[in-house]
Amino acid sequence: MKILKNAVAGTLESSDLFIQIEPDEKELTLEIDSVVANQYMDSIRAAVLETLKEFDVSTGKIFIKDKGALDCVIRARMETALKRGGVETL
Repeated sequence: MKILKNAVAGTLESSDLFIQIEPDEKELTLEIDSVVANQYMDSIRAAVLETLKEFDVSTGKIFIKDKGALDCVIRARMETALKRGGVETL
């Protein structure tokens, strides 16, 4: 599946993250800016990629500004952004 339209989810408040997604027919681009990148970048990236896999999304642009969100928050915000972007699970 692919992302059909631009969408956002989340906030820039502490312990949250802001996600912006955009369609892209060719490739998957993932940009993450996090205040806890030194400690948790691998975990953040894994949560995002696992959520994309659950929705079978292989192309699109994902921009994330993280303010220390927990794993469950990352997954929930990703799911919300993807559903707003026109992607549904199979």
